[in-house]
Amino acid sequence: MWQLTSAIRFYPWGSRTVIPELLGQPSPAERPHAELWMGAHPDDPSRLDDGRSLDTAIAEEAERLLGPAVVERFGPRLPFLVKVLAADTPLSLQAHPTMEQAAAGYAAEEAAGIPHDDPTRTFKDPWHKPELLLALTTFEALCGFRPVEESLHCLAKLQVPELKPTIAALARGGLRAAIPQLLALSGKRRAALVEAVASKAATFVAAHDPEFINTYRWAAALAESYPGDAGVVISLMCNHLKLAPGEAVFLPAGNLHAYLSGAGVEVMASSDNVLRGGLTRKHVDLAALIEVLDFSDGRIPVLHPVLGPGGLRYRVPVEDFDLTRVELDDQAGTLTTRGPQVLLCTEGRAVLAAADGELVLEKGQSAFVPAGAPVSARGPALLFRTTTNLRG
Repeated sequence: MWQLTSAIRFYPWGSRTVIPELLGQPSPAERPHAELWMGAHPDDPSRLDDGRSLDTAIAEEAERLLGPAVVERFGPRLPFLVKVLAADTPLSLQAHPTMEQAAAGYAAEEAAGIPHDDPTRTFKDPWHKPELLLALTTFEALCGFRPVEESLHCLAKLQVPELKPTIAALARGGLRAAIPQLLALSGKRRAALVEAVASKAATFVAAHDPEFINTYRWAAALAESYPGDAGVVISLMCNHLKLAPGEAVFLPAGNLHAYLSGAGVEVMASSDNVLRGGLTRKHVDLAALIEVLDFSDGRIPVLHPVLGPGGLRYRVPVEDFDLTRVELDDQAGTLTTRGPQVLLCTEGRAVLAAADGELVLEKGQSAFVPAGAPVSARGPALLFRTTTNLRG
């Protein structure tokens, strides 16, 4: 097993305190720390304490590090990526493709010769990106489309004349009609619509009208940061989730979502494919977004863990990853799994013991454990263990 040295991503929406304090660094930091990446994604692979990057080590000895079952299913690559995400301001409204959509989109852009670092590039790799967000603090997010009848009521209550075409499209043809209609609006019409919606939403918030108050509050706030952005109106048709620490949400392919605020452990298939639909100044490929969006409506369930081997497990319907919350006391507990593991310590001090010796993880530190390697751990500490979800 190896301790990991992992990259930090600095984005304007990040927090100046959460990740620096997790890593024991000065806080508040000079610039926002948005994400801490732990894994072997080629854009920012973690480094091992023998000097190699994790993706290089896996390329050199894939079967030993990943196990034959993982190599057979996913090829010689770590199929998951672990992040600590800390958002002080909202991320973009976005969705991720299925495996088939990602492979086709990636192949088309490769054939067209679009450089990987081109800001108009949509598909960065040929992989899907289902993801799980587990809240470390109170965490707010927009996640999937709320029931259409509820969206109609939410929009109509505002009594904004500029919203009538959207309401008509939603009533007549559902989300598949309303969302493209919004995204296709000209700049002037879109700006007027967003301004009117935000202004009216703010009046309901000021009046302390409880119905849709969080939805309206966020719409008004988002319009201040992204004036004229259709994502402000789309946010009214999305489920608003508020996760307590320890709760989680799973986001499958096609789910339109935006993380609004808070910190969490994010585990995903190892991909960087993001199709943005609003609340951003980055490139938006509307045709590609419409192609991948899941327009079904309904509540998005909050995931609560169940007791599993080693701790509290968050069940997900994909094979790429599996996340367990492990509370360690001073008695050694077994953490051995068939697949490779990334272990992240977020509280206390964890002592890992394996055939090659002991490794101490302080708060904010992480380790990679090869597939099937016998390993035990003692604390007191809180660990998050990510491995694969292959059965049999």
